[in-house]
Amino acid sequence: MTKEEQLGFCKKCLNRRLDFNIGLVCNLTGRVADFENECKDYNYDKSIVEKLDDEEPVQHEDVIHNLSEENLTRFRAEQNYPAALIVGIVVGLLGAVLWGVITVATGYQIGYMAIAIGAGVGLSMRFAGKGIDPIFGITGGLIAILSCLLGNFFSIVGYLGSIEGMGVFEVLGVFDYGQLIPIMTETFSFMDIVFYGIAAYEGFKFAFRTFTEKDIHELR
Repeated sequence: MTKEEQLGFCKKCLNRRLDFNIGLVCNLTGRVADFENECKDYNYDKSIVEKLDDEEPVQHEDVIHNLSEENLTRFRAEQNYPAALIVGIVVGLLGAVLWGVITVATGYQIGYMAIAIGAGVGLSMRFAGKGIDPIFGITGGLIAILSCLLGNFFSIVGYLGSIEGMGVFEVLGVFDYGQLIPIMTETFSFMDIVFYGIAAYEGFKFAFRTFTEKDIHELR
């Protein structure tokens, strides 16, 4: 048993005491942990659980670091990547359409829509997929960015339709897709990059299954 593993038990024992010279010691022996496998004087401190945060999610990297291989294997078996992918794409498409509608209706391209799309994609993938592997976050980030680009495109289509008095599908039918990149570039700004970056980050971060400090403690 390593020193770190021994201290893990000591931190949860009622017999612990902090010595400012040598660190955490046993209140019964006055010595640092030196037991192997288990301590015969171990007395679990139940108040520790009550102090743990049961609301704020722990960072995903810390979750992976603190869960045992057995628990990681179990949670990987509960993952559903196809469901997360499908739901993420559907939510991304709906967000893109909504972005286009709002832009045409207001006459303004609202950057905060990108943030909403990123959060929506990530959260929907979390609940549908229960993922803990990196592929969920990467997929969430990519779908968020593509959805933002699609929302920008729908805004352009809607704007052209309102000018020419044409329906959306009519514009899509006659649109010169060879001019798509130049038009998108022309309407792009630095703030778009900022909002797209935030959307990608949210799509990545929110796509993972979450655990609180209390959840992790109870799994140990």
